[in-house]
Amino acid sequence: MPTEKFTNIYKVLKDRILSGEYPNGTYIPSEHTLIEEFSCSRNTVRRAISQLADEGFVQSMRGKGVIVIWVRPVQSEFAFSDVETLREAAARNNLSYETKVRVFLETEVDQRIARRTGFPVGEKVVYLQRIRIIDNIPMIIDNNWFLASSVPGLTKEIAESSVYEYIENVLGVRILTTLRRLTVEKRTEADEKILKMNDYDCVAVVSSKTYDMNGLMFEYTESRHRPDKFIFYSQARRKG
Repeated sequence: MPTEKFTNIYKVLKDRILSGEYPNGTYIPSEHTLIEEFSCSRNTVRRAISQLADEGFVQSMRGKGVIVIWVRPVQSEFAFSDVETLREAAARNNLSYETKVRVFLETEVDQRIARRTGFPVGEKVVYLQRIRIIDNIPMIIDNNWFLASSVPGLTKEIAESSVYEYIENVLGVRILTTLRRLTVEKRTEADEKILKMNDYDCVAVVSSKTYDMNGLMFEYTESRHRPDKFIFYSQARRKG
């Protein structure tokens, strides 16, 4: 079964759910209708629907069809379980978005960086520090380390737009999965200066390792968030 076909159907159906074309409580088109629309096999459609079900978007109802169970968030929420760019999350939440690059440099991994990121000593990496501005408020400090060999031609201008779009659409590399860890840390002087912390003395820190379709870890990121501006959510499905 062509992976591209399955992925396209999954993305189209997910976009229709997120946009409200298929609202909560309604049924998506039947398997037969989707097979005709996408010119594919029944198994391909079922695989796309299965992934949507695993992610908490739909649920199969015996004898009735597949119902949408996803509910649009009331507050601005960012998915902890999805490989979603911040630009995509901001658009989904109808928020304005801007990125400013404070640091852009190519360096070599030393022992300190290796311990922090997991990249081997001696590897060439591109280090970025970016400020994420949402609805004109600086909300996130992103510290990114990318394998230099995975982002050839990366520029500051690209980093201020979307590195992931560049990797996927220009370099043709599929981003497959991200492993994340969420901690709470004391704010630093940089946090206070950049994020305007007010009375908050801590930040939410999301550390992530991201892998491509070949299983290569090409990025390590530490995102430092104002604690009053974001709710991270994850959808889970009980097995069995």
